[in-house]
Amino acid sequence: MTRVLQAGRVEPKSGETRSVVVFLHGYGANGADLLGLADPLGDHLPDTLFVAPDAPETIPGMPNGYQWFPIPWIDGSSEEAAERGMAAAIDDLNAFLDALMVDEDVLPEQVVLFGFSQGTMMALHVAPRREDAVAGVVAFSGRLLSPETLSDEVVVRPPVLLVHGDQDDVVPPQSLPAAAEALQEAGFQDVFAHIMKGTAHGIAPDGLSVALAFMRDKLNL
Repeated sequence: MTRVLQAGRVEPKSGETRSVVVFLHGYGANGADLLGLADPLGDHLPDTLFVAPDAPETIPGMPNGYQWFPIPWIDGSSEEAAERGMAAAIDDLNAFLDALMVDEDVLPEQVVLFGFSQGTMMALHVAPRREDAVAGVVAFSGRLLSPETLSDEVVVRPPVLLVHGDQDDVVPPQSLPAAAEALQEAGFQDVFAHIMKGTAHGIAPDGLSVALAFMRDKLNL
């Protein structure tokens, strides 16, 4: 039984939806955390609907903070709890994406997954295992989880943009080349990378500009 994800949205500036960007937020944040990016991006993606779901689990002691799954080294949960939580969140996110495409009458190739931190972990895990490839995955400041299983489980190979700050003290910058290597070993042809100089765990203007160019290209805008 999947959980229904509550999502904020910013309508296309043109009034017509020809593409959708789905923001997947990080641990302890919520959909609104990334939805603010819709304003600067929307000027260059006028036919794009921006949608930002809250992750399915609340975090004790963190009002308005959500998680896709528990993180043992942060909250002291067990590895088993983390694995169960991630498996459930994967089902939730897939159900959300399936419903979104039906409701908005868009095809997978009109959809970009834009993740940050734990949201990136979700995007990089879910996108290759879906039946149809999305237009692209923008992966900020995250990791590729279970890289050892990717080659056996991959179904589709959408283009991926990996972006990371070289001063990130939350998710190590080395996570970017590790993800790129695993993706390429699994047969991904379109893997791009950008390092944000002097940037910690966040999204810098240069990274956002690279992400915008990637999305415009992959959405054929």
